[in-house]
Amino acid sequence: MEKGANFVDYLRINCRSGKGGAGSTHLRREKFAPMGGPDGGDGGRGGHIILKGNRNLWTLLHLRYRKHVIAGHGAAGSGSLKTGADGEDIILEVPLGTIARDEETGEIVCEIIEDKQIAILQPGGRGGLGNNHFKSPTNQTPRYAQPGEVGQEGWKTLELKILADVGLVGFPNAGKSTLLSVISAAKPEIADYPFTTIVPNLGMVAYRDDRSFCVADIPGIIEGAHLGKGLGDRFLRHIERNASLLFMIAADADSISKQYEILLHECREYNPDLLDKHRMLAITKCDLIDKELEEMITAELPKDIPTIFISAVTGQNIQQLKDMLWRSIDGLK
Repeated sequence: MEKGANFVDYLRINCRSGKGGAGSTHLRREKFAPMGGPDGGDGGRGGHIILKGNRNLWTLLHLRYRKHVIAGHGAAGSGSLKTGADGEDIILEVPLGTIARDEETGEIVCEIIEDKQIAILQPGGRGGLGNNHFKSPTNQTPRYAQPGEVGQEGWKTLELKILADVGLVGFPNAGKSTLLSVISAAKPEIADYPFTTIVPNLGMVAYRDDRSFCVADIPGIIEGAHLGKGLGDRFLRHIERNASLLFMIAADADSISKQYEILLHECREYNPDLLDKHRMLAITKCDLIDKELEEMITAELPKDIPTIFISAVTGQNIQQLKDMLWRSIDGLK
């Protein structure tokens, strides 16, 4: 299996909900009520296709090969005002952060953001009314009833956006995976070449007094990512659901301010709302520079963003970084 094949954050499924059962045209005929009138029951509704949030899932992999989802049909009504059984619902469990869209219109059908949250992705057809509903003083024995409503069919897209307190944003090889491995129990793949990370990684960071927060390591962004270069638009999607963003730039970069502006530009072009999130800047790999160079770098840093120099290798300012991240998260609550 290729690297990252067990992480699926986008797929298409064809949904067909059940049709409603037909209403009954039954007339009551009993020994002591030979002209009892209409008593046809209603048809049952067609089965829904439902999304349900499951906090233990982190990928859409389990739905990858389920291209067609078909719900059950409602049963027809019967005499004695008996309503037909509803069609069988199909429940698809999805990870938190899943957005469902209608493929044809692009409109959002529902969003799943809480555990056990339920949303109807494709509603079943309504059951038809039995002839009991149509009796009147002038028509006491109606011999007609409603047919059931047909089900709906269409393609839906499921799109997963990682939910995390802090998203790590930076170019490939900025040290995001190394930092995540140091501050959490996550074990992302780390190597000295770009694009080691090709899927998002999540890590829970233990903080003071038994508190914790979630950090997402987003695959490296390159210039032109908002246009889809390097699968950038797929990566940028996961930043949308992070409460705060930690921009990470290596201390040995040619121009830290220029790299920061490129990252900011890519976020702005993908979704301007990303700039409304609280931003912080970490200068990584500071074990490679001395105090004099650190002071020179400090002079050219942007002034409108909290900045910290760190080294995941030596542990320099790692606890101070956790404090900074927690203050950011706590201030948003």
